[in-house]
Amino acid sequence: MSSKYKVGDDAIPHFVTFTVVGWIDIFSREVYKEKILESLNYCIQHKGLTVHAWIIMTNHIHLIISSSKNKIAEIVRDIKKYTSRQIIELIIQNPQESRKEWILNIFSFVGKGNKSNKDYQFWQQDYHPIELNTNEKLIQRLVYLHENPVRSGLVWEAWHYKYSSAIDYYSNEKGLLKIEPI
Repeated sequence: MSSKYKVGDDAIPHFVTFTVVGWIDIFSREVYKEKILESLNYCIQHKGLTVHAWIIMTNHIHLIISSSKNKIAEIVRDIKKYTSRQIIELIIQNPQESRKEWILNIFSFVGKGNKSNKDYQFWQQDYHPIELNTNEKLIQRLVYLHENPVRSGLVWEAWHYKYSSAIDYYSNEKGLLKIEPI
């Protein structure tokens, strides 16, 4: 992780981003997004992760998270490690994955350049944690996160995007992941 970005107080919400190597649009497939949700749910239930806001875009994920029980850096490490292995295995086993060879070649190429990996690298190394220690920072990142699919042209309104906490913030409905609103 870059020295510019460090987790501050774990109990304070942090904005983090996980990006797929090569900005590959892995999360255009629902099965891979579901694996992310599974991992986040596990960390909420068993590792003390508090998710305040989230979104899964086609090639990256934004979260606003905190934890009063464990270090954010350790939770993020575990999420990235688990999801990378699981999603790569899903890609390998998915007979409908038309991009399989191309995707695995890129993951392999990047992985060979990183001595921390044996075979493949799925996520970029860093996740740029930004401590949201002012209301201004918090609101700016929350709006940025939820408006991402609108800016990308995927939906007209932020709360229409299924893989996001926007519905929790903009309506009385509950989204796919338990959140603690800010």
